[in-house]
Amino acid sequence: MRARLSPSLPATLVLFAISRALPAYGFGLWLRLLAATLLVLLPGRVVARALGQRGTSATITWSLALVAGALAITFAAGGSIDLALALLLSAGAVALLWRRFAPANGPAEELRLRGPVALAGLALGGAIWFVESAVVGDEPFHLGRVRKLVELHSLSLHAIGEFAHGGLHPGYAFPLWHGWLALVARLADVDPTGVIVHESSILVPAALLVAYELGVAVFRSTALGLAAMLAQAALIALAPGHGGSYALLALPATATRQLVVPAAIAFFFAFLRAPTPPLALTLAAASLDLAFVHPTYALFLAILLAAFVVARALLARGADLVRGVVALVAYGIPMALVFLWLRPIVRQTIAVSPGPKALAKSLDHYRGDLVVDSLHSYHLAPEVIARSGSIAVAALVLVPLAVLARQRRWSALVLGGAVAVLGLELWALAFPHFSDAVSLSQSRRLAGFVPSAIAFAGGAAVLARRLRLFVLPLALAAGIALQLAFPGDYGLRTPHNGPGIAAWIALWGGLAALVLGTALAWTRRSQRTGDERGAWTALAAAALFVLPVAVHGFSEWTPRTPHDAYALTPGLVHFLQHDVPARSIVFGDLETSYRATAFAPVYVVAEPPAHVANTHPNRVRLRRSAVLRFFANPDGLAIPRRWGAGWLVLRRREKVGRVEATGLRPVYADDRFVVFRLPPAHH
Repeated sequence: MRARLSPSLPATLVLFAISRALPAYGFGLWLRLLAATLLVLLPGRVVARALGQRGTSATITWSLALVAGALAITFAAGGSIDLALALLLSAGAVALLWRRFAPANGPAEELRLRGPVALAGLALGGAIWFVESAVVGDEPFHLGRVRKLVELHSLSLHAIGEFAHGGLHPGYAFPLWHGWLALVARLADVDPTGVIVHESSILVPAALLVAYELGVAVFRSTALGLAAMLAQAALIALAPGHGGSYALLALPATATRQLVVPAAIAFFFAFLRAPTPPLALTLAAASLDLAFVHPTYALFLAILLAAFVVARALLARGADLVRGVVALVAYGIPMALVFLWLRPIVRQTIAVSPGPKALAKSLDHYRGDLVVDSLHSYHLAPEVIARSGSIAVAALVLVPLAVLARQRRWSALVLGGAVAVLGLELWALAFPHFSDAVSLSQSRRLAGFVPSAIAFAGGAAVLARRLRLFVLPLALAAGIALQLAFPGDYGLRTPHNGPGIAAWIALWGGLAALVLGTALAWTRRSQRTGDERGAWTALAAAALFVLPVAVHGFSEWTPRTPHDAYALTPGLVHFLQHDVPARSIVFGDLETSYRATAFAPVYVVAEPPAHVANTHPNRVRLRRSAVLRFFANPDGLAIPRRWGAGWLVLRRREKVGRVEATGLRPVYADDRFVVFRLPPAHH
């Protein structure tokens, strides 16, 4: 069958040509980023189509997989981002030559409302543009890696870190998502800062489409797919205010959670319905993407999927067991191979299997999230699990209702997933061992893998089938009441005010429902109930429940952090980018160094420990101690020289005169910063 040229290719090329004629700010920047993003996605779309997979989930999955291959070759060859770009586009061109339009059997085959969902995503993405914050938090860490990928030649895995002679970060050892963003920056011809700040708004339509595809794949219902998408968007973007995590979609953790995880679940369910080699290959590609971008999330999803397979076999008399195991194998092999590669790096991480002193310090650091009985008995506080607002609370409470649809696959996902995830998080015997394996910082995040959007939409469907139209006023009243009572607590160091009872209801109620459903399944055969019955009523009920959340979210539609208190001045940024050679080592205080390595392709001596991989090769404590000793007594330059620094960046308040007394003269100065060039040690 002769391959046809997709109309998306010329349209994307025209959009790209137009965008390059516009200035790289305002609407011009938005259009440049949009065109560049579509071009990076295009090879993945072609490969997905060649395998008979349609939809945004398949496009993103294969785009990331192709970028992974291109980056691997680039690192092996010591090339630049241009080589990776050439390899990516070449892969798309080759796939275009041989692709065959096989019947679509991916999760997007019955998505009738993709157009309206995409338009809604563009509108929400446009709104997100206006609440994107300054480069703060973890963003400088990721910006530094993207920048080095864009601006350095002779790339390697070690070259893109913050230290000249440091080790790899166990969570980002292979910079797949950073490389994806770097390709967007290269094609858009914009500074990587613009990508980190504004790419999130471009990715919002993709996030909505992937959530919709997940809902349809799980429920086999357009209406319930929309309900799940609505719940997911409201939970993530609207409930927290300020754009929520959708304003951070450019960061690897958020992108993985909102784009790749739902895509992998959709492929898993599609494989159960119609197992084919292309679907297995696509599921394996999603696993590879997850394991590279955020390894612990790949493991967390494996736990969720394995729990689903077990629950499905219990609730439906062994249904889908063989296919589920095959799907788990397809998902697990790439993940296991990546973990095997990461093993030496993970073993160098201090936070994994810590000693008593390190564990006590870690428990104290996260004491607001935990219930601690001793060093060997602690678990996640149930209030943390229910802290994300009214939708999260409702989803937890609705978990046991899934037993009323026990022969549906979504029921097994909700019951099995909730019991497995909450059991690990709330069981004081299991949680410490789990934390030893993945670190306490990461183990807390497993709670986010409770399938809340599916539980919410499924619960709405169960209630709609039984209460009919009466569910509508009930949903609105419940939405208002829960929003007033539990608007959500999204602070990092504030007391969590979520109703812990909701988490216990989900765990123990879900476990009881699983036992009851198993007993009913093996004692009598239940009637199979279609989800389309009352599905549109369920969608209306979900919309009414979400309405108060949306009102709250848009009433707080402002940037969460409009300014960076430690920001570098524009003059200093220009100096670091244009007058300091790439790969130079810069010595400054911790916050200044953290931003220097983000805004220029340089290395630093130390950064805030919270933003650095605490591994033995990085010597985080030793580096921090060296910087503190220097600023306590800046008369001598032995410490910066010992660490190979060639440039000293000081804030005006940091005893500049005492450095000048050594004979050095500033090479740059403004009203906030002074820069000295350090002579070689033998001088």
